[in-house]
Amino acid sequence: MPRSPLSIHAPPTPAQDPLADELLAVRCLLGEPAAFDELVARWHEPLWRYLRRLLGEDEAAGDAVQDCWIRILRALPGLRDPARFRPWLFGIARRTAMDRLRARYREPAESDVDPASLAAEPPNDLRNDQLAAMHAELERLPMVEREVLELFYLRGLSLAQLVDVLEVPLGTVKSRLFRARRLLRHNLLAEDPSS
Repeated sequence: MPRSPLSIHAPPTPAQDPLADELLAVRCLLGEPAAFDELVARWHEPLWRYLRRLLGEDEAAGDAVQDCWIRILRALPGLRDPARFRPWLFGIARRTAMDRLRARYREPAESDVDPASLAAEPPNDLRNDQLAAMHAELERLPMVEREVLELFYLRGLSLAQLVDVLEVPLGTVKSRLFRARRLLRHNLLAEDPSS
């Protein structure tokens, strides 16, 4: 049976264990010294990957994730519902990325930059050609569609959590997800010479 272009198989993430996240958030709120270190160890890579998709560059994602951790540390005492830790965390990451994108768009464009040199290279650890094509197409999607697919499929956030992170109504989340899946499927089928 052929695989659907949307059968995204991401490596297991901490997002698959919300109870552990909730307990870790409570430990952080109680001031346990090792808890924040565990939090960083558990979530640094998933946040970096999310920011990398939004910002399009490894270096920009690295800088943004550092800024994100500072914001998380400052905002942690204000976390009122540890059970909603994941959307809270990705909400901070999203706002960090949006701040950086706004700053980037305010800067004057450099005329001596070759656009071909700005293309992101796909990861080296791809499991197969289909997965590589899907990730490459995901990178080419507009940011709104790329973000909703990343959060829903690769980071495991529910529709309700996406409402919190994206700060839009549920109907908008659903329509963005539908549009993103349709666009990704269309692009993958257009790229596939066997279709």
